Order: sequence, then structure tokens, then C-alpha cells
Amino acid sequence: MDLLKKYHIKAKRSLGQNFLVDEKVVAQIIQAADLKPNDVVLEIGPGLGVLTKEIAERAKKVIAIEKDNKLCAILKQELKDYKNIEVINADILKYIILNTRYKILANLPFNIASPVIRKFLDPPVGGPPADGMILMVQKEVAQRIAAKPPNMSILSVAVQLYAKPEILFSIPKESFLPQPKVDAAMLKIDSIKSPTINTGLFFKIVKAGFSNPRKQLINNLSNGLKEPRPEISEWLKNNNINPTQRAETLTIQDWIRLTRSFY
Repeated sequence: MDLLKKYHIKAKRSLGQNFLVDEKVVAQIIQAADLKPNDVVLEIGPGLGVLTKEIAERAKKVIAIEKDNKLCAILKQELKDYKNIEVINADILKYIILNTRYKILANLPFNIASPVIRKFLDPPVGGPPADGMILMVQKEVAQRIAAKPPNMSILSVAVQLYAKPEILFSIPKESFLPQPKVDAAMLKIDSIKSPTINTGLFFKIVKAGFSNPRKQLINNLSNGLKEPRPEISEWLKNNNINPTQRAETLTIQDWIRLTRSFY
């Protein structure tokens, strides 16, 4: 609140800015992160630096990525006494962290949550995956990511192929300035690993399966993969899946078995 007044800061709607101002929520996030003295933390969207300072007190280093030029300059000034904080003016979707093990803490703008999560689960060549993520996202997005059958979606399948998501707690919209229209949730993503299957084929099959939510798997897969219905039916039955099921009822292991047996 004081920094908002001091620097006449106004949130930029174009960047999806909603500043966390609730100290109780900050304490909850720090406790959930379970930081260790040797941890390197990549903080996405440090905002006013409220969480950044708390991380720096507990971790070896904080790399704070801020896209807003003005906010980045303010953070560098306000955090100059913390020698283990590096503030970088960059777009997180274009930033690559190299040759360092790290954890992610982030208050993600609702409009980039999904692409950011996908990027750090399956990083570009040369960039290691995160050791874990503690993310503040729109509550509905968190629920979709952590969903189980029969409520799966492409998003939940895409995340759960690589990691284990868990909703830690809800965050009321009153904890932010300006106040968003919806509540947020703290999402933990850990046990991150690289899949041992052909991910290109995996997602081709998954996208075909979810292509029409109202239709049965046999129809979606036959149309999406351009394969005859009898062959699709046999393929599904061989994997203990009823052809009349819908995509949202399948588990991650179901999709993996389908991918491995496709040919």
C-alpha cells in the first residue's frame, strides 16, 4: 500500500496486474514453499516485492522476473540492500534459466498462467525443469489443473503428464489491489519429471479425444485420428477402455497406454 502511494503506481490491466497486499497470505505462501538455505528461487511477477523480501530472507538467491519497466526500476531501488536478489526486466515467456536448479514462486497474471506452467514443465533445450512450483492462479484454473476423472480436461492432462498438482488453499479476491473479479488459489506442482513416451503423439491423441466434449471417445478419436471406427473400438477395448466413454473420464495412465499401443 505504501509503495503504491509513494510511486503513484497504478496496476496495468494489459499485464493482468493484481498486487498481493495481504500479509497473512504472504506468510501462508512462504510456509507452503518450505524454502531451504541453498534454494535458488525464480519469482515470476514480483509486483511490489512483498513476497520477494520474504523469499530472500530464507533462500540462497532470488531471480525476480518483472515485465513492467517502471515496476522493475522501483523494485531495484527498493530491494537494493538485498544482495541475493536479482531483478530482471523480462517477459517470462521469453526468459530461459540455464544450468541452475531452481524452484518457482509466482503470482501469475490469470491470462498467462497456462503457458507459463507448460513452459517450465517442458523447458526449451538447455533449460532444466523446475524442482517445484508454488503458484498463485485463478481458482478456476487451479481446479481444472488438479482435476481427477471424470472431470479431466486437456489442461489437467497436460500438467499431470509431467507432474503432480495440488491445491493448497484459496485466496479471497480481497487480498489483492486492485481487487479482481474472482478468487485465487495457491497451487503446488511437484514431482516434476520428463515423460518416457512420444509427447507429440500423446498430445495428438489427447486433443483428438477432447475435440468434442459431448461425443464419445470412439467418435472423437476416429474423426481426429482419421482411423476407422472398428479399429479405434478394438484399440480402446484392448486398453480396458469402453468406446462409449468420454475423454474427461480417462486417467493419465489410460492416455499413456493408448499412446504406447497406437501403432
